[in-house]
This record gives sequence, structure tokens and C-alpha cells, in this order.
Amino acid sequence: MKSIGQHLFLSCVFLCCLVNPSYAQQGQTDPLNSPMWEDMRRSLLGGASVVFDDRVQVLAPVDAEDSMNVPVLVDASALGEVSKIVVFAELNPIHKVLELEPLQAKPIIGFRIKVQQATPVRAAALAGDGRWYVGGRIVDAAGGGCTLPSIGSENSDWASRMGEVAGRLWSNQDSTRLRMRVMHPMDTGLVPGIPAFYIDHLEFHDANGEILSRLSLHEPVSENPVLTLDLPRRDSVTVVGADNNGNPVNARFLPGKHEVEK
Repeated sequence: MKSIGQHLFLSCVFLCCLVNPSYAQQGQTDPLNSPMWEDMRRSLLGGASVVFDDRVQVLAPVDAEDSMNVPVLVDASALGEVSKIVVFAELNPIHKVLELEPLQAKPIIGFRIKVQQATPVRAAALAGDGRWYVGGRIVDAAGGGCTLPSIGSENSDWASRMGEVAGRLWSNQDSTRLRMRVMHPMDTGLVPGIPAFYIDHLEFHDANGEILSRLSLHEPVSENPVLTLDLPRRDSVTVVGADNNGNPVNARFLPGKHEVEK
């Protein structure tokens, strides 16, 4: 009878491990071996259990030459349906970089970030099955990118050009690729005497006003953000957004044209 009782107890413990996310997470091994991973999982993903998965690709240089402009491409399209992508740099003083709701777009985004030191840069994708899938890589950098003043703010004409948008649409076989730049200092608030000042949200609409994708930006995004998205095929795309002080960002793009209509 004692043996049967022990078997029943162990079976119950095993089942609890399967259904309890905290137990399931303990079985996960962080491929980047980051001391901050558990804090990031709790603060940015609500403590949810995750799957480390190579289908969430984070492309970035191993050694960043410019810590204020580190190019990153996140591609979670191999997962299929994705409702949200959260990007974060774990050893930055401000961790969260951006949050993308693809909606009708592909779960792909290109951008540039500031890094304070060598850090894991990760993307967590919320897939159609309700689970978070995480990919990432370590980016080495000389550091200081988050605590340096923006270069543009030192120029006398920066205020007159703030919010200026440039970019282009390309029509692909199954999508429309948008690459755009917005003139903005994207100040982190970590430089003495310079408050946080950054673009915090953008929406992408078609000619009928339908929302194609939604993007939230945070302080670690580089000055004069350069963004790349793969949107559904449309004759035009309108971008509507604002910074954290309420200054608007508005532009309309047409395929094959460099000019931007405001």
C-alpha cells in the first residue's frame, strides 16, 4: 500500500508541473544565460511560461560599432498567426524597446536601438495558440548609447524639422513593404537636464481608414527612427501617430514614390 501511495503522490506532482506555468518555466533553460531573464519574463510578459524558439528570429550585429544606432530585424512569420511582438534589451536602463501589433501585417519589423552595454536583445511573440515564443541574441557594444544626448538637438534647425517623415513603399508579391524615417530626438530622459521625449505610438492605415498595424515605441529606439514593416498590399498607406508630448506624426505613402504627402 505504501508503494501505491508513493506512486500516486509522484503522479500528482508530475501533473501539477504540467499544468502550472511556474513549474513549466523552471524546466526552461535560457539559451542566452542572462541574469535578467526571469525579471524580464515577470515584468514584460506577466510571468507567463514561454517557449524559446528559433522561429522567432532576431537579427543584429554581434559587435555594434555605434551604440546609439544598432540595427535590428525581428521576424516571427514562421510562427504563423502572431497577435503581438514585444522587443526588449535586458541590460539597458530602460528595457522595453517596442511593441508591435501586426494585425493585418506580417509579424516582421526592422528598427534601430540604443544600447548602454553588451546586452541580450530579445523578441517575444504571442502566437495564435496563446503562448509566448521567444528568440534573441547577445549584442556586444562599447556602451553609453542610452545616456548620451541626441545629436540632432545640438543643431539649430532641429525643432523646425521635428516630425518630418521620409520613406517609400515597395509592392511585393504578397505584401507592401514600408520603410520610413521620422525626424525626432528620441531622448531617453537619462541625460541630466533633458527630459524623456520620444515618439510613443504609430498606426498604419489604408486609404479607407482601416488599421493595418499598430506600433508602440519606447525610449531605447534610436534618434530619427528608421522603421521597416511588411503591410498587406495597398495602393497607399497613411501613418498617424504622436510623441509623448502630443506632437503629431502624419504622412501618406504611395508605391514607388519617394515623396511623402502630409
